Amino acid sequence: MRKLVEQTLKDFGYYTPDSANLVLGTIAQESGYGKYHKQINGPALGICQMEPNTFNDIMNNYLRYHPDIIEKIKLVIHDQTIVVQDLITNDRLAICMCRVHYLRMKGAIPSTVEGYAQYWKQWYNTPLGAGTTDQFIRNYNLHVVGDQD
Repeated sequence: MRKLVEQTLKDFGYYTPDSANLVLGTIAQESGYGKYHKQINGPALGICQMEPNTFNDIMNNYLRYHPDIIEKIKLVIHDQTIVVQDLITNDRLAICMCRVHYLRMKGAIPSTVEGYAQYWKQWYNTPLGAGTTDQFIRNYNLHVVGDQD
C-alpha cells in the first residue's frame, strides 16, 4: 500500500512524507488498509471511505475552482472522467481525493502518528464522527508501521 500511495501522490504532485503517512493512516483507519471498498451499512466508498456528499462537495466547491488540480487527477487516474462510484475500483482516485480533502484544511500536516490521528479526527472523521484518535493510532501501528511495499 505504501508504494501505491507514495507513487500516486508523487504523480499527483502533492507528495510529502507526512502527507503520505496521513493518507496511509486514513486508509488504515477507514478501510482496514484497503480491506473494504464499500462501507458496511453506510455510504462511504473506496479505500479512504469517502462519503459521496464529501466527494461532491470537493468537486463542486473546490475542484471546480482549481481546474489544474482536476487535470492532474485525470492524468494520475488515466481517465477523463471523475465519478464518485469510481472510488470503489480506482484506488489512485481515492488517494487523490483524500489528499485533496486534506489540502483544503487549515494548518500544516503534523509529523507524528499522534498528530496524524488528531488531524484525521478534526478534518476527515470530524469531531462528530465515531472514530477515535486511539483507533487511528492502533490501526496505523498495525498496518502502516513496517509497510515498505
